Amino acid sequence: MVGFRLDGLAKSFGGARAVDGLSLTVPDGAFLALLGASGCGKTTVLRLLAGLERPDAGTIAIGDRMVAGDGVFVPPEERGLGMVFQSYALWPHMSVEGNVSFALHGKGMAAGDIARRTAEALDLVGLGHRAKARPHELSGGQRQRVALARSLALRPKLLLLDEPLANLDPALRTGLAAEFRRLHAETRTTFVFVTHDQAEALALATTIAVLEAGRLEQCAPPQDLWRRPATPTVARFIGDGRLLPVEVVGREGDRLAVTSGAARLLVPGDAEPGPAWLCLRRQGLALAEGPEAPGALPGRVRNTRFEAGAFLHDVDLATADGLSVEASGPDPLPPGTPVALQVTDGWVIARPS
Repeated sequence: MVGFRLDGLAKSFGGARAVDGLSLTVPDGAFLALLGASGCGKTTVLRLLAGLERPDAGTIAIGDRMVAGDGVFVPPEERGLGMVFQSYALWPHMSVEGNVSFALHGKGMAAGDIARRTAEALDLVGLGHRAKARPHELSGGQRQRVALARSLALRPKLLLLDEPLANLDPALRTGLAAEFRRLHAETRTTFVFVTHDQAEALALATTIAVLEAGRLEQCAPPQDLWRRPATPTVARFIGDGRLLPVEVVGREGDRLAVTSGAARLLVPGDAEPGPAWLCLRRQGLALAEGPEAPGALPGRVRNTRFEAGAFLHDVDLATADGLSVEASGPDPLPPGTPVALQVTDGWVIARPS
């Protein structure tokens, strides 16, 4: 079953295209992260889904119901969704339970049903014992949980999260991220999580849509984005990948044979013979035995620093002018040391001639 579907969605502001022909189908119960750098259009997509903006073109369907496009525009309050902002947006004069139950009073529900659903939502986020507290008496993480409970009390088909962890310190972010994973698993509500933090997206989401200039670059599970980036934009953004220009010269089994200068490598990928990019990350590079090891990329150490229990070397590759990659090792190396890097993990992306 479809959670929501975008088809040819477009939105401009003052002549600038924020969303550009975006099409995306997300299954019911997914945890989708909309990921990209500032200005990529992810927040606009969220606002279009919420009904806070009208699309210039294209359609939006939530479940099997069209909510925008083709002369249709369903207002936010009738879309059956919840929304959690990074600013909490709580009423300061109301108690925790008052904030959570506020939206329910407009649904024509009996008082007993409102009280029961409010209590259930607060218990779900672990705040049943703070029902009588006011927002100023809570920590930032607890206030964000109240905002989450307020949305969950509505039992939405779709829960929209607009960078809800952005204003929290690292410890609170980690704890609340774990809560989001637990709540998603328990409720099976479709979550849409907007973030520019790829670590959050990779840790939380079942599916990630990477946006660039209002267009969809790739939508896939986190592990597929990491291991098999479809475009140079995704390769650079996810895991801070570096793109080495290579030439695909053939295929050997399930690997591509590529050359970079005099170096010949066998690596996984999806490209026909000809010019291509090889995506490299520090996790997929290892120092080889000796600076002229076969099947390795030659280079020279630019500098070395100690990080996370190992020495991290910035290496200027000899086969690509100006391209520097990172590789870890057990010992420090002085600047100028010749090295060779074995590619233990990478992915080849086609490149136009």
